[in-house]
Amino acid sequence: MPKQLFVNPDEVRKSGWVKFQDIPVNQYNKTIEEEKANYTNEDFVRIYRDMVIIREFETMLQLVKTTGEYNGVPYDYPGPAHLSIGQEAAAVGQAYHLDKDDFIFGSHRSHGEIIAKGLSTIEKMSDDELMDIMKKFWDGRILKVVEESKKDYKSVKELAMDFLLYGALAEIFGRETGFNKGLGGSMHAFFTPFGIYPNNAIVGGSAGIAVGAALFKKVNRKKGIVIANIGDGAMGCGPVWEAMNMAAMDQFKYLWEEGYRGGLPIIFNFFNNQYGMGGQTCGETMAYQILARVGAGINPEQMHAERVDGYNPLAVIDAIKRKKQLLLENKGPVLLDVVTYRFCGHSPSDASTYRTKEEVDAWMQHDSIVTYRKQIVDAGVATQEQLDAILNDVKERIDRIYRLAIDEKKSPRMDLVSNPDAIASLMFSNQRIEKMDDRECEVLIPKEENPRLQQIKRKVRVGIQDGKPVPKNKVFQLRDAIFEALLDKFYVDPTLIAYGEDNRDWGGAFAVYRGLTEALPYHRLFNAPISEAAIVASAVGYAMCGGRVVVELMYADFMGRAGDEIFNQLSKWQAMSAGILKMPVVLRVSVGSKYGAQHSQDWTSLVAHIPGLKVVFPATPYDAKGLMNSALMGTDPVVFFESQRIYDIGEMFHPGGVPEGYYEVPIGEPDIKKEGKDITILTAGAMLYRALEAAKILENKYGMSAEVIDARSIVPFNYEKVIESVKKTGKIVITGDACERASYLKDFAQNITELAFDYLDAPPVVVGARNWITPAHELERFFFPQPDWIIDAIHEKIVPLKGHVVGNNFTVNEQLRRNRLGV
Repeated sequence: MPKQLFVNPDEVRKSGWVKFQDIPVNQYNKTIEEEKANYTNEDFVRIYRDMVIIREFETMLQLVKTTGEYNGVPYDYPGPAHLSIGQEAAAVGQAYHLDKDDFIFGSHRSHGEIIAKGLSTIEKMSDDELMDIMKKFWDGRILKVVEESKKDYKSVKELAMDFLLYGALAEIFGRETGFNKGLGGSMHAFFTPFGIYPNNAIVGGSAGIAVGAALFKKVNRKKGIVIANIGDGAMGCGPVWEAMNMAAMDQFKYLWEEGYRGGLPIIFNFFNNQYGMGGQTCGETMAYQILARVGAGINPEQMHAERVDGYNPLAVIDAIKRKKQLLLENKGPVLLDVVTYRFCGHSPSDASTYRTKEEVDAWMQHDSIVTYRKQIVDAGVATQEQLDAILNDVKERIDRIYRLAIDEKKSPRMDLVSNPDAIASLMFSNQRIEKMDDRECEVLIPKEENPRLQQIKRKVRVGIQDGKPVPKNKVFQLRDAIFEALLDKFYVDPTLIAYGEDNRDWGGAFAVYRGLTEALPYHRLFNAPISEAAIVASAVGYAMCGGRVVVELMYADFMGRAGDEIFNQLSKWQAMSAGILKMPVVLRVSVGSKYGAQHSQDWTSLVAHIPGLKVVFPATPYDAKGLMNSALMGTDPVVFFESQRIYDIGEMFHPGGVPEGYYEVPIGEPDIKKEGKDITILTAGAMLYRALEAAKILENKYGMSAEVIDARSIVPFNYEKVIESVKKTGKIVITGDACERASYLKDFAQNITELAFDYLDAPPVVVGARNWITPAHELERFFFPQPDWIIDAIHEKIVPLKGHVVGNNFTVNEQLRRNRLGV
C-alpha cells in the first residue's frame, strides 16, 4: 500500500533461486572447565540450586495430584498441574541473563519458568528494591505470611525466594494470598514486578500477546526484551504463525522512522519437549522434522533460528546471551528451538500410553540435574556434600512453603460469602486515565494543521438545517466524529497507537482514519497483516504492559478469526490478574450490509455474552464521538461497533449538533431519541432510524405515540430510563440487526420483563434479524428488521391496530414453527 514501495514487475517476474543459510543445531560444546572464565563457582552452583528448586516444587505438585499428599501431609487439589519435570535446565538457562526489564510470557506448563525467572531477578536486584516490591505488593500481605512462617532469614534474598515460591504456590492452590488472589491459578500465574508476565492456558496463546509486549517496548523506548515461551505443539496453531509473521514485518526495517527502525525485541522460544499432549510433533503431527527450520519461512534472516540443547543449562545460557544481544541491536525477531523432554505426562491424569517406558527411561539417563551435578563435581566446582546440603535445604524450603500454602487460616481463599461481589468488582477496572504515560506525543504536524480537520471545520455539524437534510458532502458525518475523537487522543496520550487492516495511507476501509497518516509517524499508525488473531492478541499484550491501543478488524464477521483473543484474552486478564493488569483497548468492528453472508453480520450478541468486555454501538455522530472519548479515557476493553449503513449520516438529535470540543457520553447509558406516551421502542445501532420510521407511521396512521430509546451501549446497560418509559407506556418493542435467537435483544427483553412486570400490558416483543445467512443486498429487506416488521409485531403481539393489514407473520403459530425448524 505505501506509495514509496514500488512493486516492479520486471523484478518480481525475474527467474532465480531462493537461497537459505545453514541453521545451527546443538552447536554448543564447551566444558565446565572452559566456562570457568565466564562463571564463578557460586554461579555454577546457583544454576544447580535453581534447577532442583523447580524439580522439587513440581515433584510436590505431582505427588499431591497422584497420591493426595506430600511428605505425609495430605491435601486435595483438584485443579490443573501441567508439569515440566525434566525441563528444568531449559528454564534456568533461559532466565540466567534476564532481569526485571526482560518480560517472559508462558504457557500452561510454566511453573518452572516462573520460578527460574523469579530467582534470576532476585539475584540481580538490590535488597532495598526487593523489600520495596514485597512490602508494596498487595500491601505486604504475602510478605507478612512468609515472614511470620520463619523468623530467622539470613538475607533479604532468602526471604524473597520464599516470597516467590509461596506467592506462586498459593496462586496455584487458589488462595487469596497468591500473586493474583487465586484467580489465575496454575496456568495463568505471573508476577510482573519480576518481569514475569501472564502464562496462558490456551496453547500458543502467549505468542501474539508477547508480540504486543515487544511492540510496547519498541514504541515507548522501554528497556529489555520479550520472550514468548510456548511448546512445540503450538507450532500447529494458526495464531502462532500470525504472531511470528507480524513480529517480522518488513515495515519495521524499511518504513518506520529512524530511532524506531529495526526488528521487534522478541524471542519465540519453543520448549520442544517432543509432544503436543499425546501427539508426537516430529514424525506424526508436524512436518518440519527440526522445528528451527520454520524460521527460514518467515524472513530472510530466518529469524536467526537455532536449535539448542535444552538439557544443558549452559548451552541455553549461551544462546539467550547471543540472541538477547541481537535483539538489543534491533535485529529481531528470533526463533529458538530448545530441545527438552518432560518425564511426566501432559498432566497427572495422563498415563503416557502414547510413548514407551524405554523412551522415558532413555531420557531420564540424560536427566540434566543429574548430569550437570556430575559435571560440576568432576570439575571441582562443588563437592557432593555441598550439593547434598543444597538439595536438603530445597526440600525443607518446599515442605515449609507447601504447609503454609495449604493452611486455611494463613492462606485463606477469597471469601465469596461475606463479599459475594469480590470477583464481580474485578471484571472491569472502570478507571479514568487521560494518558498512560506523561511525556510528549510524537506527531508529524500540529493538530490544527491537519488537512482533514480543516476540511471538517467547514462542515455543518447538524444533520438538519432549515428543516432540510444537509447534503452528505457538507454534513459532519459519523465517521468524522470518530476521527475527531481519535485525533484528539493521539495528541494527548503518547502511548496511543492504532493499527489494523488498511489503516495507514488508505485511511481505513471506511475512511475513518483518513487524515491520520499525515499526522502520525509510522510507529503510531500502521498497517497490520490480515491476521486478526495477531492484531487482537498484540493489542492485549501492548495494553497489559502499560499502553493504550485502538485496533480494527474491519468487519464484525472477522471476529471469528480472533475468537480466542477476544473471548479468552482481551476479556479475562483484568479479572484473572485480580486487577493488577489494565486493558485499555478499543476494538473497532463494523457491521456491514450489501456484502452477503460473511460480510454483513451483526455479531454484537457474541461479544455481549462474554464477561469482561464493554460493548457499545453508537448510531449518531454525537454519540459516536462521546462514546469513543469515554472508551479512550478508560482502562477497560471496549468493543466498538459501527454500522456501515450510517457512516455518512449527520447529527439529527442533539441540540446544536456535535460539539467541536471534548465531551463524553457515559458507557452504559441509553438515550431517548424521540419522546412518546403509548409504546416504547428500544433500538441498537442503525436500527434506530428504521424504528423512527415505524414511529412516524404509528403516529400518522394509527394515532399511537412511540417513545424511541437508543441503547447506545449493550454492556454495561442502565435499565432505569427504559423502565421509566415502560411505566409510562406499558408496552415495549426491542429491535436490532442481530439474529434474534439467543441475542442481547432477548436479554433486554428478559430483564425488562422481570424489572417492569407490574407495568407491562403485554410481554416485551423482540424484532431481530432472521435466523438465516445474510442474503444479497437485494434481499436484505427480508432479513434485517424493517419499519413494517415493527408495526406488524405490535399488531400481532401487543395491541391490535385498527385497519392494519399485516405483511409479515408474527403470530404465535409462526413463532412455534420457526423454533421447531431451528430457523
